[in-house]
Amino acid sequence: MWFWWFMFICNLIIPILFIVVGWMMWKHCPKKINGIVGYRTKRSMQNLDTWKFAHNYCGQLWWKLGWIILIPTIIVQIPFYRSNTNTIGIVGGIVVFIQCLLLISSIIPTEKALKKQFPSIA
Repeated sequence: MWFWWFMFICNLIIPILFIVVGWMMWKHCPKKINGIVGYRTKRSMQNLDTWKFAHNYCGQLWWKLGWIILIPTIIVQIPFYRSNTNTIGIVGGIVVFIQCLLLISSIIPTEKALKKQFPSIA
């Protein structure tokens, strides 16, 4: 039972980070373009306009995704409360894998929106 609680809390980290970091990117974009903090792609770092747009767009996307995946993350794990540790670990691993896929795939709509908004930038 302790392992279920451990995995449950660990699996909530990604949706909570989506919500918190998304809100921070959306509402408090880094003032200067940098290679350390923020949404850093070649297109987003072209100028300050693309930098702000990328943070606004991706921040809103992450914020929405965080709230959307929070409930399914909780619901998926409830039936496995009294399962053995191997089952709980496999379910938790699958949940984290899907969450990470969503995180990585959020680059695609952000880059498409950047390309649409700033067509002249390579």
